Amino acid sequence: MALDATTRTRIETDSLGSMEIPADVYWGIHTARAEANFPISKRPISVYPDLVVALAMVKQASARANRDIGALNPVKADLIDRASQRVIDGEFHDQFVVGVIQGGAGTSTNMNANEVITNIALEIAGRQKGDYDYLSPIDHTNRSQSTNDVYPTAIKVGLSLTLRSLLDELALLRQSFLAKAVEFHDVLKVGRTQLQDAVPMTLGQEFNGFATTLRQDHNRLTENAALLFEINMGATAIGTGITTHPEYAASVLHHLRDISGLDLATATDLVESTSDTGAFMSFSSSLKRNAIKLSKICNDLRLLSSGPQAGLGEINLPAQQAGSSIMPGKVNPVIPEVVNQVAFSVVGADMTVTMAVEAGQLQLNAFEPVIAHSIFQSITWMRQAMWTLRVNCVDGITANRERLGAMVGASVGVITALTPFIGYAAAAALAKTALLTGHNVAELVVEAGLMSREDVMKQLSPARLSGLEAITAAIPIIIAPEDL
Repeated sequence: MALDATTRTRIETDSLGSMEIPADVYWGIHTARAEANFPISKRPISVYPDLVVALAMVKQASARANRDIGALNPVKADLIDRASQRVIDGEFHDQFVVGVIQGGAGTSTNMNANEVITNIALEIAGRQKGDYDYLSPIDHTNRSQSTNDVYPTAIKVGLSLTLRSLLDELALLRQSFLAKAVEFHDVLKVGRTQLQDAVPMTLGQEFNGFATTLRQDHNRLTENAALLFEINMGATAIGTGITTHPEYAASVLHHLRDISGLDLATATDLVESTSDTGAFMSFSSSLKRNAIKLSKICNDLRLLSSGPQAGLGEINLPAQQAGSSIMPGKVNPVIPEVVNQVAFSVVGADMTVTMAVEAGQLQLNAFEPVIAHSIFQSITWMRQAMWTLRVNCVDGITANRERLGAMVGASVGVITALTPFIGYAAAAALAKTALLTGHNVAELVVEAGLMSREDVMKQLSPARLSGLEAITAAIPIIIAPEDL
């Protein structure tokens, strides 16, 4: 390494030749070549902080393992350990500049991490950046490792870390829907099947259903997180463990479990684990499920709030911004709409992951960068979408109680509750009359002498109509004379 005092650059060399590197940066020649080769996404890997943290965790665990097995000088191992910890603590993330989409199966990302951590360590040791004769990104920081075990392991650890924030936000969103379920527990409304009027229910039941589906998604995501806990550290290039000490795999697993707090395990077949990326596909699929169900909920919120005059108009969403550049007073359901769009993106990302998993060949899948980017982006966008849905929409939803009451009163769907007492044929005839005349169903039943007003009102109470109060015991049993 040579330092140019005039231009403030340093000269670094690899197998392809030499390059000038800015003297003040912590990355080196391998990162510089990647920047030149992959100006694709215009997004550096640092946009996913948990991936950067995970890379540093893997390097820290490897340094400790190499120290324990005698593969690395304790002084140098300690320098790498300390440098990695600073990255874990949030420092130097701006030095992780390689684009998220890259060729080379993640080698550029691994080398970016090796170079940054090495140069931090050199600085800690009081040496100049680029002094690789003393501490090398490859010979020391990458000791006992290959991109092919570091990169997938870091992705799995990073996804596990960032998933926690998604699950936290999902739980908060569920609580918001539960709060609305309690608030609307007594608000009767018309249920709908195939967009046609059906039997009554409460608005609280509808919102409780939203909360239930989110709880199920929380459970599925938590269960599928375990797919990410199998790692292949110690596999090195293709799973045979070439260049590693026999005790390295067990040691690095021990340290990485301790550092990350995750219930990690070494794959039983490192060759298979190094070549197969099926776990990412399965996990991505569970994200897609969550996104689709969340989108369905948002579709329902848009329908329920449609109008306000010529639509359903059952609920009111908080007004967040003016809705039209030409129509005064228009307010659109912008928050559910943005969540819908996030869901569409997640579905597309899942297809990308699926195709990338399928495209793996022989002993390695070269397309893990796009797999990582797709899943990290999905988690990030979904977490933020859930936040804005909760804070800017659900928490402020109100019920249009008068309109809901009027629609239930005018609905022929309530006649269903009376069929056990007056029979299906009579109920159908009265429903038809109500639709043709606009008369109230309850009044028609009383006028026909089929039930007393008291009995009708009892059966058409909100508790009975919504199923919150059982009615079976109240249904009379009519026994034919011949059966006596």
